[in-house]
Amino acid sequence: MIEFRFGLEVCAANPPEVLRGARFGLVMNQASIDSGFRTADEVLGESLPGQLAALFGPQHGLWAEQQDNMVETPHTLDQLRKIPVYSLYADVRKPTQAMLEGLDVLVIDLQDVGTRVYTYLWTLSLCLEAAAEKGIAVVVLDRPNPLGGDVFEGPMLNREFASFVGRVPMPMRHGLTLAEAARYLNSECGIGADLHWVPMEGYRRDSYWPEHGRPWIPPSPNLSRFEGALLYPGQVLLEGTTLSEGRGTTTPFELCGAPYIEPEVLLNELEESEFDGLFARPYRFEPTFQKFEQQSCGGLFLHPTNPRALRSYRFTVAMIGCIAKLWPEQFAWRQPPYEYETVKLPIDILSGGPDLREAIDAGLTPESLEQVTSIDNSQWESSIQDDRIYE
Repeated sequence: MIEFRFGLEVCAANPPEVLRGARFGLVMNQASIDSGFRTADEVLGESLPGQLAALFGPQHGLWAEQQDNMVETPHTLDQLRKIPVYSLYADVRKPTQAMLEGLDVLVIDLQDVGTRVYTYLWTLSLCLEAAAEKGIAVVVLDRPNPLGGDVFEGPMLNREFASFVGRVPMPMRHGLTLAEAARYLNSECGIGADLHWVPMEGYRRDSYWPEHGRPWIPPSPNLSRFEGALLYPGQVLLEGTTLSEGRGTTTPFELCGAPYIEPEVLLNELEESEFDGLFARPYRFEPTFQKFEQQSCGGLFLHPTNPRALRSYRFTVAMIGCIAKLWPEQFAWRQPPYEYETVKLPIDILSGGPDLREAIDAGLTPESLEQVTSIDNSQWESSIQDDRIYE
């Protein structure tokens, strides 16, 4: 059996030709580590001495200091190397041509979480565009999709609802690694970047994060545990509502609720449907910031019991439908702005169109639940077939 290695580790041991002698910028954050917990800038700085010329950080910042959602990060300076640290979640989300000046290559090493609305995917797409416009190469150092690559969830994004949480048609749970996504986006968007990638070694398409034997380093502040990442494809929909998704607690996306919710009442309503791979228990919590700050909330704590069977998107849609039915006077959809979208409703850009919202507003039924959560697996698999790297 081949020992598992991140693309970063493979690259450090044997850098691709395009990086040899090249001045490069590095898109990373604090979760971009090797097996020895060294960050990518340190690893590549040692492997390619004197070549690292700029750092770029995604949403939440290079060191994930900005914990809350939609908080921009300022540009800074790396005091050790005296090189710029550019924020790609600030006045710009796409690297400017000035930021890329003097670079030969843009290296991207980010830990994605396999969910369309996670903004690192779209930072990747904008980096591809900027590099193509500048005429420099892109090298993606691949990392696992924590949710595996053989399960898809949620309907395809409607192009009319494109935003920074989804720029091209893609299901909520997409089954791609970051390098595979780069290949897909480079082609689907007609970017035409000079794209290279360093694959992982010992990676299987159907593997989940714990199978790699690596510790979970939070890729962003509110996915502090792997359990949260498993639930994220569904629970992220709560950002499009006035319900708390657990921000301001120690386990965001694993718990949810609002002050008006009676946990046992909600659970009894939900138990009329079956949800494999998940156990929900009554819970109360008090967020320290964000929605319902310092208010006692009733809700649920969610425990993934079988990651391969879990379909968090279907569960969360059903849960929102129950809450809207049980507490129609208190439940509401969140209003814009949201992730730089000022007109369309957050729930619509999150779910990829108006169908989910309209089904819940009309009263969710077993039939409409199926309609708004189903996906044509064969169509999506056909779309990404040529971009897959791993078996």
